[in-house]
Amino acid sequence: MQLSIIVPTFNEAPNVAELVRRIAAALALVPGGVDAEILFVDDSTDATPDVIRGIAASAPLPVRLIHRERPAGGLCGAVLEGLADAGADACLVIDGDLQHPPEKIPELWERFGHGDVDVVIASRYAGGGTAGGLADRTRVMVSKASNALTRAMFPVRLRDVSDPMTGFFLIDRRSVDQAALRPRGFKILLEILARRPLRIAEVPFDFAGRGAGESKASIRQGVHFLAQLTALRFGKMSLFAVIGGLGAVANVAIVWALVGLGVDYIIAAIIAAEVTIIGNFLLQERFVFHDMRAQASGGWLRFAKSFAFNNTEALIRIPIIALMVESWHFSAVVATAITLVVAFFVRFVFHSLVVYAPRKPGVAPSAVRRFVEEVDAQATAPGEL
Repeated sequence: MQLSIIVPTFNEAPNVAELVRRIAAALALVPGGVDAEILFVDDSTDATPDVIRGIAASAPLPVRLIHRERPAGGLCGAVLEGLADAGADACLVIDGDLQHPPEKIPELWERFGHGDVDVVIASRYAGGGTAGGLADRTRVMVSKASNALTRAMFPVRLRDVSDPMTGFFLIDRRSVDQAALRPRGFKILLEILARRPLRIAEVPFDFAGRGAGESKASIRQGVHFLAQLTALRFGKMSLFAVIGGLGAVANVAIVWALVGLGVDYIIAAIIAAEVTIIGNFLLQERFVFHDMRAQASGGWLRFAKSFAFNNTEALIRIPIIALMVESWHFSAVVATAITLVVAFFVRFVFHSLVVYAPRKPGVAPSAVRRFVEEVDAQATAPGEL
């Protein structure tokens, strides 16, 4: 097997037959031919798996299906599963909605065949490429803004990449450190490029309209993208800080609102602390420490550790707020904000090393060395060098 074509799908039944036909026709034009397969990694809730099985029986090239009953990691997770199961080291990723033209496959394969790059990217923004398939001007503006933001945040890794947001590329899977990837959302190429320096080439292409079905773009996907981008660029501590910042804003707002309603500032601070402690834990579980949950203690025990620690911290912090207000004449809001900033660093260390500690921690030469190494790893992973 020379080439595995990985197609992540979610409810794309009307497009499967046309996609397979066009891929087969494109491969037939490759000089000398290419021994290829199509590997669908499917998370669908419609008839897509049955359609793929039916087409596989008569397709002119091998068609395989991985249907994930319990999808993990979204599109990123599907592509990683395809990379792991592919029959070839050269893997081409293409969407199943026909917006990526299969007719570009021979050009991608020819460029990859030079042997001087690890990945060939089909770009909407390289010379001659277009993004005409985006639904409207708003989608075009969002796409261009997201692309510019991503490149600005990774000026070194993406200096030779005009379209890091594309989902159409051919890569040598041996160049991908799959163990270091953290599937999240749908921008798998960005995830790959941000983790490790690669040799890159680009081929322009025209982004087409959808073949059939509805676009999967949504506000939720936009939030996932921003979370993915933040995690890649700044690491866990930044996400922890973002969530802590949101919690701090909520905390201060609750204190302000309750004090404005005549509630004593101590009572207001206690209520605000409890609300934000629970909210922060839920967000941290989902966005910050999700990759550590499998090896950590159970969910309720994690919550108990986090809740107990944060309440203990609050019991220490609230008297300090009282001291700042009564003796040092700070306003309740300013005192709350200052103490939350200090508490952030203490909380991050505790959650990294205690709440999400593996059930069977490895043997370390010394407690101090393990402490320093783990804090450093959590605070910096996987940021850009």
